[in-house]
This record gives sequence, C-alpha cells and structure tokens, in this order.
Amino acid sequence: MNRSAVLSNTLMLTLLLGTTDSLAGALGTLLMFATVVGLYGLCMPALRPRLTENSVLLASILLAATFSSCADLLAQRWFLPWQQTFGLYVGLIALQCVVLENNGFWRQSQAERFKLFGLFGGLMLGLAGLRELVGHGSLGRGLFEHWPGLVVFSEGLHLITLIPGAFILLALLLAARQAMIRPNSISKETHRP
Repeated sequence: MNRSAVLSNTLMLTLLLGTTDSLAGALGTLLMFATVVGLYGLCMPALRPRLTENSVLLASILLAATFSSCADLLAQRWFLPWQQTFGLYVGLIALQCVVLENNGFWRQSQAERFKLFGLFGGLMLGLAGLRELVGHGSLGRGLFEHWPGLVVFSEGLHLITLIPGAFILLALLLAARQAMIRPNSISKETHRP
C-alpha cells in the first residue's frame, strides 16, 4: 500500500470515527461528503485539461475548499445544531477531495468509485447505528424534531459514544469479519515432548 492510499484511508477513518456517534450525525456527514465530492468530481475533469501539472494542485485545493465552505454555510443556515456539532469535519471533506485527486481516484471507473463510496457510506451508517444503539439505548434519536427515536433499552454504554469506544467497536467488527472469513484457518496445536 502506498503512502497516498494510507493518507486517504486515514482521513476517511477520521470522518468515520468522529461523526458516527449518532445516526443523524452520520447521515448529515454522508450527505455533505457526497455533495462536495460529487460536485468536485463534476467540475475538476472540466478544469484539468486546461491546467498545467503544477497548477492542478492549487485549483484542486481552491475548488474543494469552495465547495466545502458553501456546504458548511448551507448547513449553518438550515441545520445549525448539526453544524455546530459536526462542522469541525467539513475541512476534512475538502482535504479528502484533494487527496483523492492525487491518489488517482478519479481515473478509476465510475462503478469502482460508486462501490468505494457505497462501502464507506454503509460502514458509516452501520457504525453510527451500532454506536447509537449501544451507547444511548435508542436508534434514530435526533433525526426528526419531536421524535425520541426507537428506544430499545433505557440506558446505554456511554463509552461507545466517545472516540475510544468507536475504536473498540470498529476493532470488534473487524475481528468478527476476520472470524467469518477464515473460520477454519486456525491451526490445531499439537503438544510434542
């Protein structure tokens, strides 16, 4: 794995763990991510042939920052409580656009890009649902104005709503995936004298 792929995955991990303490936060972040990256993906191919290789990076930064700032302003206007909680991560979305540009993400086929985005979105929503369910004891809290959400149990495990709890839950999910993929790969030890 090269350095740019590691950087790209690290930035996505930051968004994944930082914004998934509730389903509403994950949905808002995913909507903003899809909007900014989608607009960036539409505009940058039109600009790329007209730019020199040195100016592509500057144009990429400028375009990504413009789209993410506009999305942040719209979130401040119509979704202020969400923006006050998760507005910190808007800059990472712009940075993610630039990293994806330098990573060769836009040279992949459209099906591969949708597949990667779908995997990221599914993981984000799944992790958010698990964190909210285990951490708060309810699901869908904060999605609608006067709806308390689906209450499963009265109190949850508060650690899961914090970033260290997100790491623990993600590690448990990865361990469960590994156990499902390779259930028979555990070698049996023999004791020899």
